[in-house]
Amino acid sequence: MQTFLERASHWLALSCRLVAGVALVALLAVTIADVSTRYLYRLTEGTIALRVSGSVELVSYLMLYALLAAMAANVEKSQVVVEVFSHGLPDRLKHRLHGVYLLGFAALGAILFFGLLESAMAATQHGEITQDLRLPMGPIYLVAALLSLLLGVRSLLHALLGMLFAAEVEVSHGD
Repeated sequence: MQTFLERASHWLALSCRLVAGVALVALLAVTIADVSTRYLYRLTEGTIALRVSGSVELVSYLMLYALLAAMAANVEKSQVVVEVFSHGLPDRLKHRLHGVYLLGFAALGAILFFGLLESAMAATQHGEITQDLRLPMGPIYLVAALLSLLLGVRSLLHALLGMLFAAEVEVSHGD
């Protein structure tokens, strides 16, 4: 069971890293293209007037996807351990506390998922579109909802690993 949870979490993390990487590369490409075309416009004193339409919208949605995917990909590394409070605790207890902490992230992922899913359905139903590019908002919210779901699922997987298999984790680290 533990191996299955670890493998599932590993493959979900790889998928999330891919999404985050693609979103960041696209974000950089849009930003570089926008800055370059603005500079070209100034350099040629308006002779060449190329523009990247909706660059602010594109960057904001790509940043949303990159952040959600990166959070989901690295959820098991997210806890800041305060040595003053956890210094004297046994490793088993530290892993269990980390598991409880990750249950909060699982709840956060679920709340974000259901909220964004509701927003996606409402946006689709009402025909809501973005301001500059006139893209439908439903799919944008839906992708964000799925990434939030991945955050919740990976958090839950690691919470279970931390709370249920803390003894095995301690043994495996001792080898």
